[in-house]
Amino acid sequence: NRFEFAYEKKEYPEYKKFFLTKKRIRDGVEFYNLKAGLIESISDSLGVDPFLILSITGIESNFGSFPGRYDVFSALYTIIHTMPKKKSWASKELAEFLDYCYRDNIPVHSIPGSYAGAFGFGQFIPSSFNRFAVDFDGDGVRRFNEWADVMASIANYLIKNGYESGGSFERNSKNWKSVYAYNHHDNYVMAVLDLRLEYKQRLSGK
Repeated sequence: NRFEFAYEKKEYPEYKKFFLTKKRIRDGVEFYNLKAGLIESISDSLGVDPFLILSITGIESNFGSFPGRYDVFSALYTIIHTMPKKKSWASKELAEFLDYCYRDNIPVHSIPGSYAGAFGFGQFIPSSFNRFAVDFDGDGVRRFNEWADVMASIANYLIKNGYESGGSFERNSKNWKSVYAYNHHDNYVMAVLDLRLEYKQRLSGK
């Protein structure tokens, strides 16, 4: 299955090493210190844990440093023509992507993303972006590469998938399931929540 990297099939102790690196932890602390006001504003406005937003941001695009290396249009077009089992899904996502580009007047070949068509600092697939992205800074455009909109969109995605402010992060809790909705792998959820704790331990009280 080309929609799974080899590390997604690893046992969690090995999977964890890929995401909970010293560099990612250090980069997250630096990013938080630069964006603390914005992160706390989004957290206060939407009721989502700030360190959870930080963790997902770090895992999805390494704080914007790696938004993807594929042309989103071409990635989805390739899936349609080379992966019969994914053709229907990719066709729907391509239509969603074209709709987004048309509405916001964005050249269709200008957006980099993943091999599966996810794009932006939050790595939303087009249908999720169209459904969950928000214009937090109020400039009239939902942007995939500006932090106010990106982090608020991540928070909104979690909320719409059952996130409960102040709730538990125990396995199969509402909050655990909201992260699982973002990426349907138990390892992913555990990595996000473990990284969240790393940030919380270093940044709480700042």
